[in-house]
Amino acid sequence: MFVDRAKIYLKGGDGGNGVVSFRREKYVPFGGPDGGDGGRGGDVIFQVDPNLRTLLDFRYQQHIRAQRGEHGKGSNKHGRSAKDTIVRVPPGTQIREAETNLLLADLTEPGQTFVGARGGRGGRGNARFASAKEKAPRYAEKGEPGEEKWVWLELKVIADVGLVGFPNAGKSTFLSRVTAARPKIADYPFTTLAPNLGVVDMDGVEPFVIADIPGLIEGAHAGVGLGHDFLRHIERTRLLIHIIDAAGVDGRSPLEDYRQINEELTLYDERLSKLPQIVVANKADLPQAEKGIKELRQALGEENVCVISAVTGSGVKQVLYKAAEMLAQLPPAELPEKPVVLTPAEEEDKTIDITRENDIFIIRGKQIEKFVAMTDFDNEEAVKRFQRLFRLWGHEDALKAAGAKNGDTVIIGEFEFVFQTEEDE
Repeated sequence: MFVDRAKIYLKGGDGGNGVVSFRREKYVPFGGPDGGDGGRGGDVIFQVDPNLRTLLDFRYQQHIRAQRGEHGKGSNKHGRSAKDTIVRVPPGTQIREAETNLLLADLTEPGQTFVGARGGRGGRGNARFASAKEKAPRYAEKGEPGEEKWVWLELKVIADVGLVGFPNAGKSTFLSRVTAARPKIADYPFTTLAPNLGVVDMDGVEPFVIADIPGLIEGAHAGVGLGHDFLRHIERTRLLIHIIDAAGVDGRSPLEDYRQINEELTLYDERLSKLPQIVVANKADLPQAEKGIKELRQALGEENVCVISAVTGSGVKQVLYKAAEMLAQLPPAELPEKPVVLTPAEEEDKTIDITRENDIFIIRGKQIEKFVAMTDFDNEEAVKRFQRLFRLWGHEDALKAAGAKNGDTVIIGEFEFVFQTEEDE
């Protein structure tokens, strides 16, 4: 089963918790803190596997979570970091953020990797907080939560040449004759429901990959039929072979078919309409094809229309040699959209956003939400540290400026507390 789109949930592993521990040995009454750090959580990493051709596995595994790091131990023993979770995807997979539709990665090369969700760092043990002023800290950090998000995976077939044309024009028959691919072939529209790939390997030319894109219909650019699912797969091609039913077996006009397919390509993506095309009049073995071939040559020029019969093989090799010659002169395909690269500064954004709902103030911000998640609020000393840094970072003043008064409720992530200024404590 061919699946080329899937929505999945990613969760990086949580970091292990730091530990509160003190050295306790005979004759060492004040050994000091020796709590170790927690281990780092595992990342969720996408990796291109050239042996895969579909996203079918993600229909059955929609949630992917990496393991969390081990907790720290006494005697300054750090927890072990978790192993990364490797997620294998086929070449041509794009990863988009589900909420914003931003393109995060475009994976095309075998072995190429992308970190989809980072694991959280391990929390620091109390040994890390010892100082000249505080020689015996009785608090430690909890592990940082792993990154979590929903993403869309989209597969775009990677081929040098794309076969386009109306359903039943003979694209699958053409592909089966020129490559080792064996697509399903029958005399009715939409026999092909998924792209088929084949490699053309002939004497005297560089091998190239050709894809049979399922037949288009009017309105495909707007998603009519399976339009978007089909058109996506020709975005990476460098050359189009436009197969036309010259015999008009289904009662259509060959010239009108040519114009309509090109209009659909233009409306979906103007760049596709500018790709070089080899126009191929197929089904020349049928008597009624003569009229359609004459019509196409009059409109497009005799030298611009190749005449073939995919069934008998007549004229097919000439089309392939022409395609190989054109590919040798064409530059590599350029991606219409580049992935978004997140810089460390963006990932560690320290700004906060305060919204008010009656007497409830909600604070959002990457740094403060992470700090809340890593604070052990069951530990009195850890709570005091949180209050101290909350004021130091200016968040208390920001709440006052937003109108917060003593007794109002403040929510940060999953933590809720009552606002109280320092002078009123």
